[in-house]
Amino acid sequence: MDYVLVFRPEVRDELDEAYSWYENQQAGLGDEFLECVDDILNRICQMPESYTVVYNDVRRAILQRFPYAVYYRVVSSRIIVIAIFHGRRNPTIWQKRN
Repeated sequence: MDYVLVFRPEVRDELDEAYSWYENQQAGLGDEFLECVDDILNRICQMPESYTVVYNDVRRAILQRFPYAVYYRVVSSRIIVIAIFHGRRNPTIWQKRN
């Protein structure tokens, strides 16, 4: 089945913030972060049911190299990305978006 990725508006801000932070740490690191996000989103689209449900029907896919996770829901043929969130942030922030 082909899935359509849908992003909550807050996700763009989270990605921009993380990209800027990593890019300020080292030139090119922000691009590496975005590549990891892209890789995990591709894996989610291929096998969305393979990741653990962590809250109601929200699943979590953890990035390999960076301390971030993608939180998403599968609704018919759509994957709704709720958050791309640092592992140390308070999870109630993304849980309110559900």
